[in-house]
Order: sequence, then structure tokens, then C-alpha cells
Amino acid sequence: MGKRQRHTYRFNPHTLKYEKVFVSLRERVRRISFNVLFGVVLGVALVFIGLQFVESPLERGLRRELAQYKRQFELLLPRVERAEKVLSNLEERDEVLYRTIFECEPVSDAERFSGIGGVERYASLDGYDNSELIKLATRKVDELTKRLYVESKSLDEIYAIARQKTERLASMPAIMPIAKDKCKIVSGFGYRFHPILKYRRLHSGIDLAARPGTPIYATGDGVVRVAGRNPEGYSGYGVVVDIDHGFGFHTLYAHMTTTMVKEGQKVKRGEQVGTVGSTGMSTGAHLHYEVILNGKKVDPVYYFFNDLTPQEYDAVIEQARQENQCMS
Repeated sequence: MGKRQRHTYRFNPHTLKYEKVFVSLRERVRRISFNVLFGVVLGVALVFIGLQFVESPLERGLRRELAQYKRQFELLLPRVERAEKVLSNLEERDEVLYRTIFECEPVSDAERFSGIGGVERYASLDGYDNSELIKLATRKVDELTKRLYVESKSLDEIYAIARQKTERLASMPAIMPIAKDKCKIVSGFGYRFHPILKYRRLHSGIDLAARPGTPIYATGDGVVRVAGRNPEGYSGYGVVVDIDHGFGFHTLYAHMTTTMVKEGQKVKRGEQVGTVGSTGMSTGAHLHYEVILNGKKVDPVYYFFNDLTPQEYDAVIEQARQENQCMS
């Protein structure tokens, strides 16, 4: 059977009959255009509402990913700051210890920080929700990278010098004068209250408390310049040993009970030179130890690097910096 055509009829009240309604082509085109336009507008409106208020699985995934990135940046900053502290400690040792020992010119801040920053350097990171966080993390990483590069070059330079100065290294006072597990730092270098003189004055060495009779060792190769009880020029030190290591270095060991070396004797690093006591102006058994470089007394803790791990070295630095009363 053929498909039946559908027609529209309208009731005519004058003739009281139903009459077939004929729709012109123009009217049909108008109706179709209206329906299409209405459908398009309705579709666009629905899409807009969906985009604004309904989150797609892809959008949810991207939102979670962005939140994770933000969290990672927030976690990265403390790690970068901890790395900066470690690097600052290396830079401090470089300037105060290594470059002083090897008589190198210090590395200037301009060298360490040159090429970092600038108004336009991070302009490409503007315009995002977390731009400031991203820029801060990027700037810190850039600074850290630059400083690490400069410090690496500095240590390479020092290493090259060190290889040429084997004899100097052997002579340098580079260990603790008492085994680290047999002594304790009770007073460091700097101004301290003197227990006998009863006033605050420069404590020109470090006090290591230990049991009487504990062995004391030479901290570098050298020649004994002074050994004995109350020698001239060493008032208040009791039994002392003074070793000339050459290259501008001297070490002084004071308040000992006995000496095991004599003037003019050559000693090697680690060789016993005496025992712990409490002679001279002393309030208890300990060793007063000094390092003299080119006639100037310097902080001995910077010369304990051969004996200690980084963690032990940091603990020694912390102990030596405490403001307290010295023992001699």
C-alpha cells in the first residue's frame, strides 16, 4: 500500500463544511526556518548551560590535576628552602674555611647571584590563577641553580689547589686533638666569662672536657716549638705543647698533666703529645686547644673537618657557639 498523505482541514462556519487547507510554499519555508532557528537557539542555550554548570569527566580530571600541581608547588618550596640552607652552609665553609686555608680570593655575592631576577624574566608566567606561587618557585630554583654552579666551580678550584699542596694538607691542623667519643665541647671560641678572673674576655680557643689522662694528639704534622710546665710567654696555661706546622699554622695544647714530646721533635698528625689534666688556671680536667694562623688566633672548630661527618660537624658548631662559662 502506498503511503497516505496527511492533510490539514479547517471548519467553515458559513458553509458548515470541513475544507482542506492548502499551505503555500512560502509559508512552509517560513515554518521550517522558524523551527530550525528555534532548535539552534535552544541547542546553543543548552550547551551554554551545560558548559557553565555541568562539569565533564575531562574537566573534573583536569581540575584534580591542577590541584595536584598546586599542592606539589607548595610542597616544593620548603624543600627548596632546606636545600638553600644546606648550600648556605657550604658557601660559609667555602669562604670561612677552605678559601682561608688555601689563601684564595673570596667569591663575591655578585658572582653568586648575577643573572638572576629582572622585571621581564618571569613575565611569561603571569596571567594564571597561581602565577605568584609558580614565579616564586621558579625564581628560587633559578637562584639555587646559579649558586650551585658557582659553588661547584669554586670547589673545583679549591680541589685543584689542594692536589698541589699535599704537604700543606698534611701539616694543617685538621682533626680533633682528643678522640671525638672521649671528649665534650664545654666552651667555644669567642667572648666568655672567665671562672677564675671573674670577668668576660676573649676565649681564644676551645675547651674540651675529658677524663684526666685521656690521650691528646697532634692535629697535623709539625715540629714541637714549646713543651713543658709554665714556659715563658704561656702564663696560666700550665703544662703546654706548642707545635709549629709551617705554612703559618701553630697549635697550642694547654692545661695538660704530662707531655710526651720535647722541643725540636718532629711529630705526625695523630701522634700522642700528652694527656688531659687540670694544670695552670683551670677549674677542671680539660684541654684548652688553640689554632693560630699567620699570628692570628682563629676558631678551631673550623679545622675539625677530617674527623666528623656533616651531621657531627653541625652539632659541634652548635655546641661551640653557645654562650657559656669557659674552664680556663
